[in-house]
Amino acid sequence: MGEKKTVLVTGGSRGIGKEVALKYAENGYNIVINYVSSNTDVEELKKEFEQKGAEALILKADVTNTQEVENVVNKAIEKFGTIDVLVNNAGITKDNLLMRMTEEEFDKVININLKGTYVVTKAVIKYMMKKRCGSIINLSSVVGVAGNAGQCNYSASKAGIIGFTKSLAKELSSRNIRVNAVAPGFIQTDMTSVLSDSVKENINSQIPLKRMGSPREVANVIYFLGNDDSSYITGQVINVDGGMVM
Repeated sequence: MGEKKTVLVTGGSRGIGKEVALKYAENGYNIVINYVSSNTDVEELKKEFEQKGAEALILKADVTNTQEVENVVNKAIEKFGTIDVLVNNAGITKDNLLMRMTEEEFDKVININLKGTYVVTKAVIKYMMKKRCGSIINLSSVVGVAGNAGQCNYSASKAGIIGFTKSLAKELSSRNIRVNAVAPGFIQTDMTSVLSDSVKENINSQIPLKRMGSPREVANVIYFLGNDDSSYITGQVINVDGGMVM
């Protein structure tokens, strides 16, 4: 099977990011992830990936900090020799109606979600361009496609990721590097677990499939876009949302 492939998943210590990393680990990839929260149990996380038979490099880094990101990428190349797939998953929300939204709430979301995607991608693509192959998957959101009250900052960041994805797909296609985006709908994560039952029921009633998705259902699509099964797909946005946005 030749050399093992390597995936870098930003924000891969929990939620969708962790599920994505586990999916790649199960399929024989080396795993590189960054985390920011100081209460992340790195050893425990490492064990989970090793149980799937994967080698994992887990580093603390802020995706908006060019130096820290380059350190992660350099260490990944040092250890594994390659980054074949990049999943730009790191993201936050700071919801508020625009009338009440502070500049800090706006800037922080745009910085981490959109600028972070730029910083990490820029650090990785020079290696992919040298190899003349690679796949980049950016996490957008149905909110970036259809908007949502109280999420102007988040919607703007996720819509920005769609424009970024399409432009970059055109830039890198001649080097055989594919760039796609995945736009999840309501997914069962820490973010949604705090919602009350009545709010969850209300959400489910608006989804044609009548339920929230699981992180694994998003990870399956991201895995598909990262490997050669999707070799003729680039510049696309795939909604994983139970039919919420059509």
